[in-house]
Amino acid sequence: MKIDLFENKWLDIVFEGRNKSYGAYDLRKKNTSTNIRAFIIGAVIFAFAVATPMLMELIPDSSDEDTTLNDKIVTVKLPPKEEKPKENIPPPPPPPPKVDQVKFVKPVVAKTNEVTEEPPKVEEIKDKNLGKEDIKGDPNADLVLTPPGDGPKQAEVTEDNTIYNSAGIEVKPEFPGGIQKWYSFLKNNFQAPDEPGLKGKVIVSFVVEKDGSLTDIKVLRDIGFGTGKEAERVLKKGPRWTPAEQNGKKVRCSFIQTFSVETPEE
Repeated sequence: MKIDLFENKWLDIVFEGRNKSYGAYDLRKKNTSTNIRAFIIGAVIFAFAVATPMLMELIPDSSDEDTTLNDKIVTVKLPPKEEKPKENIPPPPPPPPKVDQVKFVKPVVAKTNEVTEEPPKVEEIKDKNLGKEDIKGDPNADLVLTPPGDGPKQAEVTEDNTIYNSAGIEVKPEFPGGIQKWYSFLKNNFQAPDEPGLKGKVIVSFVVEKDGSLTDIKVLRDIGFGTGKEAERVLKKGPRWTPAEQNGKKVRCSFIQTFSVETPEE
């Protein structure tokens, strides 16, 4: 007969003819269920021990919640409430004068029944000041003297640097000796280039300053061969002019001069 040690049949054979109510028989008979129960309990305890760290991570930390709440609390200091200035507040009344002031009533020619207010008598205004109303003076008041003013200020005179056109000026600028002297000066000093058959006109503009000097010389038209430079040289060489005048004052004035150039042909 083959005996399976994993079954409880061998217990009957071992304890045959013996007292089965003894504790050893009962313990060995329940050994399988006891082992299974112990295995299950051990497995549960092992699983709980392994899962404990994961369970601890799932449980929120109270300190973290407190930190989060504290981070969200921000103290805000409100600016002080601005007080609006009071409007329409009359200025404080001036202190009483040292001498009594009597209201001055302008004399008006009217009928007797139309007179509403009579002017003060001579006795009433003796040793008193005249003003817009009656004010009782204070003999103990401090005598206040108003500092003298600077008087009316004179308007600042700005220099007129406008450049006027000679066509509309009251008094035009003039070369010393007149216009004929000016033409003679140009003819005697302008040197035409050595270019046979050259013919044309050179136009130059300039400004006659308040002191008669010529400035801002510009060649508006040039026929070449150095004629423009020669015109500038002649103008810079000339004497001072008599300046232009506008409203009785010397002013700057623009002027345009034409040089006619013509050289003989070979």
